[in-house]
Amino acid sequence: MDTMIEAEVQSKKKRKTILVIAATLVAIALVSWSMRIVFVPSIDKKDFVSAIVETGDIENTITASGEVLPEFEEVISSPVKASVQSVLLDAGTQVKAGEPVLTLDKSASQTEYEKMKFELETKRNNISKLKLELDKSFYDIQSNNDIKQLRIGSLEADVENAKRLYKAGGGTREDIEKAELALKVANLEKQQLENEIKSKQQTMQLEMRQSEIDAAIQENDLKALERKLTLANIVTTRAGVITWVNKNIGTMVNEGDPLVRIADLSSFKVQGSISDNYLDQLRNGMAVIIRINENTIRGIVNNIYPSVQNGIVTFDIQLAERNNPLLRPNMKVDVYLVTDAKKKVMRVANGGAFKGASTQDIFIISDGKAIRKAAHIGLSNFDYVELKDNVKPGDVVIVSDMSNFKNASEIKINQ
Repeated sequence: MDTMIEAEVQSKKKRKTILVIAATLVAIALVSWSMRIVFVPSIDKKDFVSAIVETGDIENTITASGEVLPEFEEVISSPVKASVQSVLLDAGTQVKAGEPVLTLDKSASQTEYEKMKFELETKRNNISKLKLELDKSFYDIQSNNDIKQLRIGSLEADVENAKRLYKAGGGTREDIEKAELALKVANLEKQQLENEIKSKQQTMQLEMRQSEIDAAIQENDLKALERKLTLANIVTTRAGVITWVNKNIGTMVNEGDPLVRIADLSSFKVQGSISDNYLDQLRNGMAVIIRINENTIRGIVNNIYPSVQNGIVTFDIQLAERNNPLLRPNMKVDVYLVTDAKKKVMRVANGGAFKGASTQDIFIISDGKAIRKAAHIGLSNFDYVELKDNVKPGDVVIVSDMSNFKNASEIKINQ
């Protein structure tokens, strides 16, 4: 009997425990449900920004920076080593072609010019002197050759006379051989002299040619210096605006140092720069959007510089509107490189709600509430973001940052 009573008591205790646990779970569920109703998060309408989903075109862009530069800028450099004597026009002055900008003290170069002019005249006199000397030397050798020819004629007569005397019995064989030897020696001497004449002629031609070349080089150097002295009168070669001028009076400048910059402010370009991480996406001919305040100007990449400096790639942008009135020299602008484009997609205005992930939660406004939904993100730029799914045209989406409600599935909107 004691065993049966103990089993019944234990069974009752077990059922009582199960009922208590079940009641507790139900109570917790009721409390959670009631708290969820009572404590739904809310947001004031003025605390967020919303936009309507629409159908339209979109371009995917990567952000770069840019600077507006004159499309054509001329740099006038110093043609000679000189010092800045006076500045006639300041930066910002509108100029026409042929206007003087500054003057240089070119006295040192002028002295050098006079020295070179004297040296050239000396070379020309030396050429004339050399020609006279060579002509005299050639004449002397030619005269000696004529004398040799006369002597050879005399020796030939001696040989004939010796042969006739030998036949007549009045001479000896030795006399003939002696005369023939003298004639042979004279012929060899004449041949030697003729070779000397030929060599002298060639030497004369080479010496004259070398002297003429030296004089021609000196003359070219003189003309070049004369042209540089003319250019030392620094004048504009085209119409434009002076953007910079060397105003350091008395400063010595070397040949090639810049003195003046003149820009044509009727036509501009943009020089862009971007991290070399995007180098594989950068290419000539790609579309570019330039943003100036709330205005945009289109263009294309037309030159990519090969060097990378400090991880930055530089490129030039040719603008569709090169003379847009918004453009100013050295103006900093936002540059957006278009990497892809789509037509007739669902898009919404870009904002802080979009963090760049391919899938992210968005809040759609409906019946005074903001309902969380997951959406796939497509192309994006500074204006729009493509929404691929879970929305339809006409839906109102919160586009401002909602990271404070990252755990809320529903938000009440207070008017």
